[in-house]
Amino acid sequence: MRIGIDVGGTNTDAVLMDGATVVSSTKTPTTANVSQGIAKAMREVIADTGIDTAAIDGVMIGTTHFTNAVVERKRLTPTACIRLGLPATVCLPPMVDWPHDLRELVGGEAHLAHGGHEFDGREISAYQPDEVREIAARIRDAGLDAIAISSVFSPVNATFEEQTADIVRAAIPDANITLSSEIGRIGLLERENAAIMNSCLRGLAARTVDGFKAALDELQIRAPFYISQNDGTLMNADFAKEYPVLTFASGPTNSMRGAAFLSGLRDAIVVDVGGTTTDIGVLQHGFPRPAALAVDIGGVRTNFRMPDTYSIGLGGGSLVSPHPKSLPHKEGGTSKTKNSPSLRVGEGAGGWGQIKVGPQSVGYELTSKALVFGGDVLTATDIIVAGGAEDIGDASAVSQLDGGLVSAVQERIMEMIAIAVDRMKTSATPVPVIVVGGGSILVTGDIEGASEIIKPDHFPVANAIGAAIAQVGGECDRIFSLAEMSRDDALDQAKAEASERAVNAGANPSSIEIVDVEEVPLAYLPGNATRIMVKAIGDLVGG
Repeated sequence: MRIGIDVGGTNTDAVLMDGATVVSSTKTPTTANVSQGIAKAMREVIADTGIDTAAIDGVMIGTTHFTNAVVERKRLTPTACIRLGLPATVCLPPMVDWPHDLRELVGGEAHLAHGGHEFDGREISAYQPDEVREIAARIRDAGLDAIAISSVFSPVNATFEEQTADIVRAAIPDANITLSSEIGRIGLLERENAAIMNSCLRGLAARTVDGFKAALDELQIRAPFYISQNDGTLMNADFAKEYPVLTFASGPTNSMRGAAFLSGLRDAIVVDVGGTTTDIGVLQHGFPRPAALAVDIGGVRTNFRMPDTYSIGLGGGSLVSPHPKSLPHKEGGTSKTKNSPSLRVGEGAGGWGQIKVGPQSVGYELTSKALVFGGDVLTATDIIVAGGAEDIGDASAVSQLDGGLVSAVQERIMEMIAIAVDRMKTSATPVPVIVVGGGSILVTGDIEGASEIIKPDHFPVANAIGAAIAQVGGECDRIFSLAEMSRDDALDQAKAEASERAVNAGANPSSIEIVDVEEVPLAYLPGNATRIMVKAIGDLVGG
């Protein structure tokens, strides 16, 4: 038995699965204290089934906790950065492209030292240990213990980063160190940014993972737990403490993996409609298509692995405008109507002017602010209920909405989804579209460019299912000089590195499978340079 949990901005979803069978599922509002919300969701699925907690052999959690910390500029640890590359790279110091407020919050302390490599492993300049010791002493005297270390082309040769880490640990025994070669891909600034971001989140990661563990202890669940990564795989709790940035965008990824599992399709477009946003992604071989370009997180460019998704401000809680001047509202606990009974407003196309849905949303307050739940805000959910496509809450509360408005808003919703789907397609060929998420009641018609629309069983909790069924993964992304080794040797080395990372994240070594290999010849570099990207996955140890 496994429990899968996905913590979103609006709801915390949980499922209890026995192999490939969904035994129980629930949705609860996300709480300010994430651990309390997780405990409540688990308590509900356990109570619903009466299962003995000793029968649970794994808990898989997907969370937006760390992404939100960067976006909201909260709970970040001041961090120092050491870059090895002098005399090169001086013109673009660390954090040069960060938003000012985030750079100030993280500390903006950066140090440059000699070292670094060319793409083929040749040294840019000689490494100087004494220089690094002086930098480590300055960081210690500044009272910092979170340190990110980057070196030019360290994915090719990480020796200088590792030597620097040893020196820093000697000066600061409790140092929290992130090596850029373990986080990002080729591209110094973006890889360095990812390493700094990882270091400033590690303190929060330790507290969060410990909070998750406390929630499990409260329910007397002794099973190991895992955190979802953003490539559709899992990592164990200790690994998550070390690499919290790998959870970024894991929510949409879980939904895509869940959609693939529920529908049986391995290649399709997934539309995940939540309470505030709709995320569109592409499945390739059952896993999310990775983003090819640098990804912006909270205003910072990074280049670690991320799913290629497109988000729009459309969800079940999205505000609808024009907002009718007369809406049911509560006075003394009784639903009444203000002003005249007519709900027609504006003049223009269809008599309604320009229809706008979102991006503003009532979010997790949908169940108290939407008309069908006794509130006084017109939301997308109200429109769907008024149109008769769904029976939620009190349908009489929206019975007076004008039919023309309802039809116009529904058309606008489908138009927004169709445009977003079209943006993610690589050709005009119709493709299957899988619709999941609690807000997918908004999809009431055909989607242009879709060969078929599939809304599978358990679609509201596809994200939690994606977490529950996930495997463990590892990745290698390096440049090899084929003038110095054969292509087969380079591929074997990349596959071995990806497999080792999967094992370190919690995979059973005997179950490791290479699922993706990509080679890109780099004609602009000498030495027959080739970039090789390999992804390995495996089953959980004991799974």
